[in-house]
Amino acid sequence: MFNNKVLMITGGTGSFGNAVLKRFLDSDLKEIRIFSRDEKKQDDMRKRYANSKLKFYIGDVRDFNSVLSATRGVDFIFHAAALKQVPSCEFYPMQAVQTNVIGTDNVLEAAIQNGVKRVVCLSTDKAVYPINAMGTSKAMMEKVFVAKSREVSDEQTVICGTRYGNVMASRGSVIPLFIEQMRAGKNLTITDPNMTRFMMTLADAVDLVLYAFEHGNNGDIFVQKAPAATVETLAIALREMIGLAEHPIDIIGTRHGEKLFEVLCSREEMACAEDMGDYFRIPPDLRDLNYSKYVEVGDKHVSELEDYNSHNTQRLDVEGMKQLLLKLDFMQKIVRGEQVTPEE
Repeated sequence: MFNNKVLMITGGTGSFGNAVLKRFLDSDLKEIRIFSRDEKKQDDMRKRYANSKLKFYIGDVRDFNSVLSATRGVDFIFHAAALKQVPSCEFYPMQAVQTNVIGTDNVLEAAIQNGVKRVVCLSTDKAVYPINAMGTSKAMMEKVFVAKSREVSDEQTVICGTRYGNVMASRGSVIPLFIEQMRAGKNLTITDPNMTRFMMTLADAVDLVLYAFEHGNNGDIFVQKAPAATVETLAIALREMIGLAEHPIDIIGTRHGEKLFEVLCSREEMACAEDMGDYFRIPPDLRDLNYSKYVEVGDKHVSELEDYNSHNTQRLDVEGMKQLLLKLDFMQKIVRGEQVTPEE
């Protein structure tokens, strides 16, 4: 499927883009385009990988013309560009709308106009029952790509999406923050010890996107089943792994827009979700606005179901959290005492 094709990654200088490159730079892809607005990160990547297959396009998903130009000749798109920090989006919600909602519409319209064959849009668990601006903008992003998928046939352009939880040790995430605080001799700052989050590695995130890429039909959303842990369990595991088991902790309270737990599939979605083993497939509602006939959208009544959330999924204990952390190159280096940056 990838042989001699062109892949573009929006927001490609971030953690996800770097993880995709590690997986595909030596594949049969003819070209990988990195589309982002950060020229410094692009230059760093250019020097780090030094690979002629890698092409860099400076632009912004908010600027339709820059996206339209960059997508000419592209076969596939992984749309990862987004504003992701919950507190930042709470203070600047219109910035979240501009990037996450309007930016997504720009990417999809450019993809359709340029005949891109497949687009996978990356979403988040915060889009389900959203209470914050980031989650609300991502929920709207999902609505945009599902609506846009109605405009095209599978033979023209397939537009589908993924939804996942916390990606461990990605830039801006809590694991590098805790490590930095401990190494600097500062107290760990925990919002709520009982707060749970889904735990995924960057490799898991890439696997999910590839699964959606290979199996997705227009409008589908894919969710990977994932374990979860409390913030307290994560902190204890990290303290023990780097030999600072008694390092002090400060409870600072929930930040702007944060939930006690996250949801990957709503109750309403679970009524029609297809269990695919390691993943759930959430199909789109294909009825039109005429509602001229009854269409079965699920074989279970919503009232009989639970949503799939970070409180009722597999719960990791401290030892289980350690084992999962040790899958990260970042944490393996930390345990060896090396100086490292967050996962790229």
